[in-house]
Order: sequence, then structure tokens, then C-alpha cells
Amino acid sequence: MQPFQTLLAYPVKLRDSFTLSPIALSAWILVFLFATANHTFWMIGAEVFFGHGLAFSGFVLALFLLMLSIFSLFGFSWVLKPFLVVIVVLSAVSSYYVDTLGIVVDRDMIQNVAVTTFAESKHLITLGFVLHLVVFGLVPAAIILTIRPKPQGMLRTLATPLVGFVVGMSLAVGVLALDMKSYAAVVRERKDLLSSFQPGAPLLGIVRYARMVSKVRKDVIAPIGEDAVKGSSYGAGANPVLAVVVVGETARSQNFSLNGYNVKTNPRLADLPVVSFSNVHSCGTATAVSLPCMFSSFGRGRYTYERGVSTENVLDVFKHAGFHLEWWDNNTGHKGVADRIESKSFVSMSVPEFCGQGECADGVFLGALQNYAETIVQDTVLVLHQIGSHGPAYYLRYPAAFERFTPSCRTAEFMNCTPEEIVNSYDNTIAYTDEFLAEAIGVLNRQSRADTVLMYVSDHGESLGEGGLFLHGAPYFMAPEYQTKVPMIVWLSDRFSQRFSIDKSCLADQRDTELSHDNLFHSLLGMLDVSTDVRDAGLDIFARCMKDDKVASR
Repeated sequence: MQPFQTLLAYPVKLRDSFTLSPIALSAWILVFLFATANHTFWMIGAEVFFGHGLAFSGFVLALFLLMLSIFSLFGFSWVLKPFLVVIVVLSAVSSYYVDTLGIVVDRDMIQNVAVTTFAESKHLITLGFVLHLVVFGLVPAAIILTIRPKPQGMLRTLATPLVGFVVGMSLAVGVLALDMKSYAAVVRERKDLLSSFQPGAPLLGIVRYARMVSKVRKDVIAPIGEDAVKGSSYGAGANPVLAVVVVGETARSQNFSLNGYNVKTNPRLADLPVVSFSNVHSCGTATAVSLPCMFSSFGRGRYTYERGVSTENVLDVFKHAGFHLEWWDNNTGHKGVADRIESKSFVSMSVPEFCGQGECADGVFLGALQNYAETIVQDTVLVLHQIGSHGPAYYLRYPAAFERFTPSCRTAEFMNCTPEEIVNSYDNTIAYTDEFLAEAIGVLNRQSRADTVLMYVSDHGESLGEGGLFLHGAPYFMAPEYQTKVPMIVWLSDRFSQRFSIDKSCLADQRDTELSHDNLFHSLLGMLDVSTDVRDAGLDIFARCMKDDKVASR
């Protein structure tokens, strides 16, 4: 019995043998994080401060003191260990994706995480990630829980956090002051350095996201375009209009053969009378930003989260003009864009041809679109939100029969694939989008009861390993064009172009014009002949392609 009691008492003795003051415990955890969670930070820092090791040491020391001063504010015994556990786990998660995919964890990335779904994020939970989380997150967290803070008197307990903060902050400022000019230049010119720093970057991102969300009143929506009316194209007895707006996901312009890519990723669309605009830039580098921005009237320069969620968008303007609107989603939701219109999810449909492993390829839309078009009775704007080329599990975005480019990457662990395999897998998603769009156009072109048009534009692009970056979501100031340059395609049925007096050849002449998501709001209104004060003809790609009599009537 005695050995058994000794065994039970061992964890208690082990815990009691580890006692540290709050400041000492925080300092040791920071040393651990600097050593294990900052591979990318050290690599960038070595490049930025090459030949200036002393200056780099001063910069690192200042960051250490700054973080220690912040940690000291949580130095109360009932707060410190839970806080440090969260920090260690957060740093383990963040550092894995920063080091393996080149992701920057800033406010926009925190927003992406906050609004994502399990279906979207599950492919990022790989074996490599789990092992990294266990070794550098969960095991250290368990060790933290075994450490007993050194007992202190009441006065010292209350004073130590404040004193630690003041002293740490003062020392950090003092170190930076030794070469403030150089350090300020580094922070200003090389934002990627601090953007890779753990745990500073994710902590700052969380704080900035919380501040952003706290400012918004989602129950107060400012109306726009209430004066919207249909133009002269909508006469008595005319066919209803069916405008299909396809919102692509993670499709980059550089991999569209319609735009000059040397791999035939668009063989179906190449045989159709479409206009592919080759020089279009996105509002953001992630869905949570780009999706509401591209449907808003603000444009990238004026768009903010606060404005986006508190102001109506182009779908509301169409509603004011008397259109029926629906949003069909095969992705992670409409991010508030379709809050005031009818929406449907296609994510969990039971269509064996297109659905498997808990997800559906975009072909799941086609049967519903066929039925819808055959029964349409009113002017309608229908938005189809694709799963498109969403990574990292590109191989799940298309049915196996559509794998044209091999060998392809058949895993979400990019480290287990060659660059060629990753690109091939991604190109297969683009080729399947080509197939899907061609089939959708075929459905619309066969309709005799409606005048039809289709516009496709992706929300953002994707990095496939260029410069060490994968996926998307990089801050716009440092994002490569692979993440910001997106495809945009327009197809007009003959009846639609005749009815709305749109010169297709004129539209084709703009294929290389510099455009952006800023043009979408105004071009959709112009394409469908909707008059309203909020439409800017200068941003409407259809405005100069209307016949003279049509322009005069608007």
C-alpha cells in the first residue's frame, strides 16, 4: 500500500518542486517562444539586419522587454497560468502556418478565422499540424500547469504587475532609443518582420479585430440606391431577365489560358463567345474582406468592415429596383452580403455525381439552375458562390474524372508534394471551373423564356509556393499579384445583348484594360439597365459599349 500512496503523491511533489515568480515564469515562457515559434522571424531578421548583428540583438531585446511588460499585467496567480497556456497554444498554431505556408496572422486573418466554418478549415488540420501543436503547444501548456507560482504578500502581488509593466516598457523604449532612426526605418519598410513575430502578431491581430467588431452596429443598415428603377429595356410583354453572377473562389488570373497561361485550363470557354478581362484586381486577399467589398459601393480605397456591414450593397439596390434575388452557396456563406435576400446552401446536397467526403463540387449547381431557368417568371439576379479552387485540398474541388493534369497533389500537406504536383492540382480546379461555367452558359443559352447573361469574377487569387507563400490572405501591401489578380468573364446571350443594346466587340476591346472589383457594383447596374444616383458610369464597363440611342435614354 505504501508504494501506491507514494505514487499518488508524486505529481503533487513534482508540482510543488516547480515554483517561480510570475515575472520569472513569464520570462522563461518568452524565451521558449522566441526559440521555438519564431523561425520565420529569425530568417527575415537575419536578412534585414545582415551585417548589423548588434543592432538586431538590440531589436530582439526590445521586443522581449516589450512582451515581458505586457505579460506582467497578467501576473496575478489566478490569471497567469491560463493566460500563458493560451499564449503558448496560440503561438504554436500561428507559427506552424507562418513557417509552412507563409501566412501572416494579422487582423484580416483573425477575421477570416472568426467567420470560417469547420468544413473550410478542416483541411488545414493535417498530421504535421497536429504533431507541431502537441510538441510546441500542448506539452508546454501541460508543463505550465504543473508550475506553482511563488507565494507573495498581498501588497507585492498587487504592485508587481504594474511595476513590471512600467519597468519593462521603459527598458524597451530605452533600448530602441539607442538607434531609433534605424529601427523606425526597419519597422516602416519591412512590415513582414513584425508580421511574423510570435506571439506579438496574433495578439495584435486579435486586439485590432475586437476593436473593429466592437464599433459596429449591425442592426442599423444605411440604405443606398432607393431611387433605383429599371430602364427602358423592360417593356410590357418582354421576357424576364435572368442574370447569373458567379463568384469564384481562390481563382487567380495567371492560371487562366484565356488570359495567356500556357496550360490549356479553359478549353470549353475558349470555344464560347465570352469576354475574359485579363487585368482585374481584387478588393482583398481573403473571402471575408473581398466578398462584402466587391458587392459594396465603396471600392477598395474606401471600404472598411464597419462600412460594409452597416451599408446596403448592390443586391439591395437591385431589390429596390424590383428584381427578385437569390444567393446560392457552395462555400462558407455570404459574409453578410445576402442578409436581406433569399439564400440557399448547396454544401451538403446529396448528389452522388458531385458530392462526396462531406463536400460538393460546383457541378451541384447545374441541375438546380436548369430547373430554375425553365420556370423563371420575373426579372432575377441569381448569385452562385463557388467552392472553386479553395485550398489546400485542391484535389477535392473537382470530380476524379476531371483530373486532367498529372501528377497532382492528393493531400493538404504541401510538404509532401512537389511544386509541379501542387500546380497541377490547382490547374485541375481551374479546368473544372471552366467546365462548370461552360455548362452553366449552355443551360442559359438554351432558354427561350428568359433573356440571359452570366458574369464570373473571383474573390481573390492564390499563392502556390512562389516566394515561399502558399494559399492567400497576405496583407494587401505585401501580397503578390498571384493573390490580388483575378479572372473576370462575361457572357451575353444574343437576345440579351440585342435587348440591352450592348456591343460585344466594344466590350472585348476592354479585355486588357486595368479594372478591379471597384467596377463590379456599377457594371452590374449598367449591364441590367438600372438607373440610380449611386451608379458611377465611369466605373461601368458596359457604359461606353451601349448603342448611342441606348446611352441617350439613360
